[in-house]
Amino acid sequence: MANLFTRLKDSITADLHEALDQKEQKNPVAMLNQYLRESEKETEKVRKLVERQYQLKDEFGREYQKASDLAEKRRHQAHLAEQAGETSMHEFAVKEQEEYEARAEKLKQSQAECVEQLEALERKYEEMKHKLKDMHLKRMSMMGRENTARAHHRMNRVLEDGSDKPYSRFSEIDRYMEDLEYKVNSAYYRHTFDSKMAEIEKKVRNKQEVSG
Repeated sequence: MANLFTRLKDSITADLHEALDQKEQKNPVAMLNQYLRESEKETEKVRKLVERQYQLKDEFGREYQKASDLAEKRRHQAHLAEQAGETSMHEFAVKEQEEYEARAEKLKQSQAECVEQLEALERKYEEMKHKLKDMHLKRMSMMGRENTARAHHRMNRVLEDGSDKPYSRFSEIDRYMEDLEYKVNSAYYRHTFDSKMAEIEKKVRNKQEVSG
C-alpha cells in the first residue's frame, strides 16, 4: 500500500512539473521570474558567507594579537627569571614563549588564508550581483515586449471590422441615437406646429367676429 501511494505521489508530482514546464514555455517572463527567485536565494547565501568570512578574519586577527602579546610577555618574564637565577621559572617562561610564538605563526597563516578566501568570495559575490542585475534588466525588457505585444493584439481586435467589434457596436449606438433624436425633434415640431396653428385659427376667428 505504501508503494502504491508513493507511485501515485510521484505520478502526480511528475504531472505537475510537466504542467509547470508547459506553462513556462508559454510564458517566458514567468520562467525568468522563477530563475530570479532562485538566483536571489543563492546570492543571499553567498552574502551571508562573505559576512561570516569577515568575522573569521577578525577573529583570527584578535587571536593572533593575543598570542603575540603573550609570547612577548613570556619573553620578558624569561629574561627576568634568568637574571634572578630562577632556572625552573626561566625554562617554563621560555617553553611558553615558544608555544605562543608557534600559535601566533599558525594564526597568522590562517588569517592570510582566510583573507585570500574572502577575496575569492567577494569576487564571486560581485559577479553574482552583476548577473542578478542583468537578469532584472532582461525581465524588464521581456515585460516591455510582452506588454507591447498584448497592446497591439488588443488594438488589432478593436480596429478590425465586424458587427461584433467594439467600434462597430459604438457606430450602431451612434446611429440609433441620431435616429432617436430625429424622431423626438419631429414629434416636438409636429406638436408645436399644431398648437401654433390652433392659436392662429383662434385669432382669425376672433377677427372675423369683430369685423362681422
